[in-house]
Amino acid sequence: MRLTNERVLEELRRVVLPDGNDIVAMGLVRALQIDGSRVRFVLEVPSEIGGKMEPVRTAAARIIQELPGVEQADVVMTAHTDSSQKKTAPPDLRIGRHLHADDTGDIEGIKSLIAVGSGKGGVGKSTVATNLALAMKMIGCEVGLLDADIYGPSIPIMMGQGGKPSSPDGKTIVPLTAHGIKFMSMGSLLPAEQAVIWRGPMLMGALQQMLGQVQWGALDELVVDLPPGTGDVQLTLCQKFRPRGAIIVTTAQDVALADARRAISMFRELNTPVLGLIENMSRFICPKCGEGTDLFGSAGAEKIARRLEIPFLGKIPLQTGIVQSGDRGTPAVMHDDVLAETFRSIAEILTDSAKISGRERPV
Repeated sequence: MRLTNERVLEELRRVVLPDGNDIVAMGLVRALQIDGSRVRFVLEVPSEIGGKMEPVRTAAARIIQELPGVEQADVVMTAHTDSSQKKTAPPDLRIGRHLHADDTGDIEGIKSLIAVGSGKGGVGKSTVATNLALAMKMIGCEVGLLDADIYGPSIPIMMGQGGKPSSPDGKTIVPLTAHGIKFMSMGSLLPAEQAVIWRGPMLMGALQQMLGQVQWGALDELVVDLPPGTGDVQLTLCQKFRPRGAIIVTTAQDVALADARRAISMFRELNTPVLGLIENMSRFICPKCGEGTDLFGSAGAEKIARRLEIPFLGKIPLQTGIVQSGDRGTPAVMHDDVLAETFRSIAEILTDSAKISGRERPV
């Protein structure tokens, strides 16, 4: 029999806890990986019983070691309620666990996901994601917004909502609502000054929780604001949750465009369609005289889009209004001006592309 995650989990169900439940049913098996003849996974146990769980860890390792084709079984045991994590988790809910190996990646009620990414930070990706989500709401879509930039969450400020999500049962999360859309962010769970210091498995597990354990309800689109770059969160989102497509945000600066090309390449390698490229901060508009200045060059993103054969969705100018509106928690798209019309036009393009594709997530 071929060695698979399902086969390993099936064997691990034989490891029974004193209360009669097995370690798989209780969700203690995390970060399961099979590398040739080597099997690795984490046993994440409550800290209050951690000292009594060594026999369970030993039994799990022995059972997997005995499987045909397995030469080495590495089982690491961790606790999920230590004092440092109590500060970062909402009551009765663990955020930042390891990736759950047997989660299917399906999200009930959500028709499609749109990822908003960038090759580098500082290009206004979160501003674009927030305004696009609200613009899609304005044209009739049911939309949610997920702040997956776990190290630098900014969506709560931009949405003007400083509350904290609730958990009715310790297993699911009720997201916050602002301006008519539901949103979820790690920034809503932590004190403003507290940093998230997690390795890749914890980041991936947190993303999985914020997608799968949140009560999103019925949504046409869930806009996911990704961290900058090409890392673990992007990989997990594309491989496990299969977004309908990705939008890349860049400036016209050569450094940003070079990183944008890498981001486009990553999404293509992960079989995630690139829905288009947006040039943000394309021109600074003087608030006094109204004159425009190309701070980062001109038409760079449009040229890259043509060269890489992806849609160019539009240019967002740099003006004081978009900065101030984000800081006040009333995004620019909510105001009746040219900037708002730009975001609505891009939202209409994305909505039309969803109708053409039937909102199917790629397999």
